[in-house]
Amino acid sequence: MPWSLLLLEPQKLLFSLSSFIAAAITLSIAFEFSLPRPWWALLTVYVTAQPMAGAFRPKVLYRLGGILTGATVSILVVPNLQHAPELLVLCMAAWTGLCIYLAVLDRTPRAFLFQMAALSSAVISFPYLDDPADVFTTTISRVEEMAVAIVSVTVVHSLLQPWSVTPVIQDRAHAFLAHASRWTREALGQRHTRLEYEHRRMLAADVAELGMMAIHLPSNPRPASAGRRMVLGVQKQLATILPLASAAANRLDMLSALAPLDPELARLVEATRTWLSQPASVQYASGTDLAQRCRQLAERQETSPSWRDLLRASLCVRMAEFVEAQVEACGLVQQLGSPVSTSGDWPQRQGEQAFPLARDHGLALLAGLATATAIMLYCAVWILLAWPSGSATAAFAALITCSFAAQDDPAPVLSRYLGATLLTFPLAALYLFAVLPRVDGCGMLIVSLAPALLGIGYVQAMPAWSARALPMFSCLIVALGFLDRFIADFATFINVGLAQVGGIIATIAVAKLFRSVNVSWTARRMIRGNWIEIGQMASMARPFRPVHWTSMAVDRLGQTAARMAIAEGSDALHAADGLADLRIGRNVIAIRRSLPALPAPVQAALRDVLEGIAQLFQTRGRAGEWLPPPASLLANIDVAMASMSAAAHAEPAHPALLALVGMRCNLFPFAAVPRMAGDA
Repeated sequence: MPWSLLLLEPQKLLFSLSSFIAAAITLSIAFEFSLPRPWWALLTVYVTAQPMAGAFRPKVLYRLGGILTGATVSILVVPNLQHAPELLVLCMAAWTGLCIYLAVLDRTPRAFLFQMAALSSAVISFPYLDDPADVFTTTISRVEEMAVAIVSVTVVHSLLQPWSVTPVIQDRAHAFLAHASRWTREALGQRHTRLEYEHRRMLAADVAELGMMAIHLPSNPRPASAGRRMVLGVQKQLATILPLASAAANRLDMLSALAPLDPELARLVEATRTWLSQPASVQYASGTDLAQRCRQLAERQETSPSWRDLLRASLCVRMAEFVEAQVEACGLVQQLGSPVSTSGDWPQRQGEQAFPLARDHGLALLAGLATATAIMLYCAVWILLAWPSGSATAAFAALITCSFAAQDDPAPVLSRYLGATLLTFPLAALYLFAVLPRVDGCGMLIVSLAPALLGIGYVQAMPAWSARALPMFSCLIVALGFLDRFIADFATFINVGLAQVGGIIATIAVAKLFRSVNVSWTARRMIRGNWIEIGQMASMARPFRPVHWTSMAVDRLGQTAARMAIAEGSDALHAADGLADLRIGRNVIAIRRSLPALPAPVQAALRDVLEGIAQLFQTRGRAGEWLPPPASLLANIDVAMASMSAAAHAEPAHPALLALVGMRCNLFPFAAVPRMAGDA
């Protein structure tokens, strides 16, 4: 065990103490009102406890709603199918699989409603088959035990450790701005090197994580705290920085490859790099003037521009847009910790629309089917062997399967889960056969449990070790088996232990059979989904719906980041540049928005480009792999640029013309320089 465990941190210690107090209150209520299974209430305390109080307060209603939903399903299904256990297992497996499908698909705190509905129905229904006396009474008891635990842990943590996610969000947003500034400053440097994929993807991951934090915030901001709409607005602004910065770097690379920069543009680039080295407060104060300089230089172009003139205009416009986005983001981040009175116009300026999440129905369906199949296999073994503790195995397996259903490959985590469980059995035996026989009364029980619960609770507060805390709690609490009277039976202890270990091993086996998905496969699905949406957005035969597309593309890029970090470097997946796709999608949006106001000949040329883009990305989506763009698309882009340059009213900085320049740079970075009207 690392020496860091011996250095107690006050915040982690307070978290452990808060959880222990909630556990003490829960046990006291359970024994006072003679709840049949106090151990389940105690376990629920540590299942629902989280290091940040602000992270689980909004989940309380969802968890309670999920418990009630699962209990309702149990009451409706179990009595009617108790004489047909095979059909009952099939129905409960299908219900659990549906809940997990919805939980994995949702990716918001609402997912806890579906997860708790699946879990509560499993722990209510399966043990009931061993004791079919009164399903209604059993269901009410389980609901009471879990509800008392959830309310207790929420109230205690809110009072004793009132930390929220707001400071974490502020730190993450400031870190993003600092990283983006350093990243862009290096990209605009004299080397003009291509930015590393990992660096770019990690910035996207920060944006995606910021949105996941935001959905845990209350809808209405309170004084001195960030509200959900404010944080989502910050996230939306940060999401625009990523493609703009990468676009500016891309244009600078292309322009520098042709010839040295002219002195005026070189001074502007250097001024931008100097500005990026300043703190966020200085950037916010002086960024507007810098953006104006960039736009003024972009407007001073020839009427019939050359390819170099177009690259120059594109670079200046993208730098101006990036600087403006960075300034706006700096201002918004500064408001995160401000009282509402200083940002009362926030909803009117930023709107109330949420940052949309990219959802994959295929991955969610796979998780749901794996969960349903696993439960059916557990129950089949239980019924065929007529194992007395088989219902406990099915309940434990359902708990573990539901807890790790959202992971690509839960088998490695489950292996650590099994190891932590085995290590805790000696501690459980010590308590059950040496300590608890000398305990008399609830108060003494709570005092005797304090060392173990406080120690494991501290481990739960440590990010590197928190995954091991839940199996330790499960093994200890379930093995002790707190009931209305103390029972220390070695055979029962071994049988319950075998049920836990059997449930974990069975879950690992099922995970290896159904869920051991390569991370590259998951990342391919996300990139493929982005390709399909770009193709649909570029197709003139489909409705133009660009709303939230950039947000969803950044979210996908963020989800891919962690998976790409552990994917093999030689994997062909690395050939797909997510930020290049993001820039192309934004260029498609710019062209389609400008299309109605352009002359008919220009519209025809742009339609050819859009159809070529649609065919390319739809082909990539169907093939599931990166495919090079055809030469015909390059020809169509060059024809469209020449047509727009020849148009009398089309200025060099026209959004559609700059979008064509961006498409050519992203799709054909090594193509020969096109012949334009302004070339000598």
